Amino acid sequence: MRKGPLLLLTIMVTFFMYGQNGWPQGHLIVSENGHYLQFEDGTPFFWLGDTAWELFHRLTIEEIEKYLDNRKEKGFNVIQAVVLAEMDGLRKSNQYGEVPFIDMNPEKPNEKYFEMIDKIVAMAFERDMFMGLLPTWGDKVTLMWGQGPVVFNEENAFKYGKWIGRRYKDNRNIIWILGGDRPAVQDTNDARPIWRSMAKGILDATNGKALISYHISGGEKSTSQQIHNEEWLHINMMQSGHGGGHDVAVWNWIARDWNMTPTKSTLDSEPNYEDHPVNPWPTWDPANGYFSDYDVRKQTYRSVFSGACGVTYGHHSIWQFWSPREEKINHADRYWTEALDRPGAFQVGYLKKLIESRPFLHRIPDQTIIEKGQGEKGEYICAFRDSIGSYIMVYIPVGKTVTLKTSCIHFEHLNAWWVNPRTPEVLSIGLIENKVNIEFTTPTLGFEKDWVLVIDNSQYNYCRPSL
Repeated sequence: MRKGPLLLLTIMVTFFMYGQNGWPQGHLIVSENGHYLQFEDGTPFFWLGDTAWELFHRLTIEEIEKYLDNRKEKGFNVIQAVVLAEMDGLRKSNQYGEVPFIDMNPEKPNEKYFEMIDKIVAMAFERDMFMGLLPTWGDKVTLMWGQGPVVFNEENAFKYGKWIGRRYKDNRNIIWILGGDRPAVQDTNDARPIWRSMAKGILDATNGKALISYHISGGEKSTSQQIHNEEWLHINMMQSGHGGGHDVAVWNWIARDWNMTPTKSTLDSEPNYEDHPVNPWPTWDPANGYFSDYDVRKQTYRSVFSGACGVTYGHHSIWQFWSPREEKINHADRYWTEALDRPGAFQVGYLKKLIESRPFLHRIPDQTIIEKGQGEKGEYICAFRDSIGSYIMVYIPVGKTVTLKTSCIHFEHLNAWWVNPRTPEVLSIGLIENKVNIEFTTPTLGFEKDWVLVIDNSQYNYCRPSL
């Protein structure tokens, strides 16, 4: 069943030529203030992820190339994928007939299985993309639910972490993500010693150069609530998810993490998936409809505007890569190839470009900017400013009139713009006088008419926010 030998050879050559060198900016690290991400040379990095959990398990190399090209074009720079996949990933082979371990033993990795992952890491590198690499889905550490089987303990978790860490220690486009949709501890089930061992193995193998996070299960949880003080954890993650209905208050979770000590960056690594049923686990009955691109925008914008170092998008058909050769999971409504160009996938790319249009390593979430017009749930507005008073951004999820306090900008003139998060449309408001409070009305009004207001200190001569 092996496919595309010429393509595989090309990827292998590329890997050996470039895979050991990384990017000239150096390793990806946490910024000096602890809240954001940057390269070692100071170049800022905004995390725009995509959930591609079954990437290694369900796709061919040719299909993966198509997927990565599509995501690169839209601005994604982190692809979250699982080495030991959720969907019976220890027993069910990948598209080339290979399973990850011999006899499901973590101390007996199957070289042919991992050679394919090597190639995909190289393909991502060629496209300037990181792999958010999960060494395993959580059901291989602590079952709770799912197919398992549990194969890890403290001893072999360390050995596996060291083995896989050594394999990719020279690939700078790896962000390690432990967890795999599981709490680190729940009731009497405490998996922290096993995850700690795996993290230690990775760090030992990479001479401490690894950047590590943890993908926690959904609900009002964050890694900050369970493992914030673990020295190996560099980035907190939460999963606002799909089970809480519309407008889960992720902005409050981000704000909570932002204010914790020691300071660690944080992000929502699994918001509501586009085209996922709006109903709680475990039924996921689509009777209440499906999450739309508007639902995605509201959650992604409000988490980022509340201080997250980035955000991860997801589509319900893409995480599982549903196709005619696979069974659908939880009422997926289209094949993954038909989901690649859904509106939300474009729109999160606009968000990334908007954040990158201004210096963003010193963003400060600041809800005091909103003097009048604040709402609740679907109408909740989020705002931030930079630390030197050079600009403000405000996300308004429902078109309306708002009054903003712009005193954090110490200059008499402001330059303002309306940015449409649905399209690359930017409308100039022009030069305005800075007052104590300023009233603004969005260009369109009402539900699904969300807008971003960008207010610049005119001294800085920032360019038009280009999406």
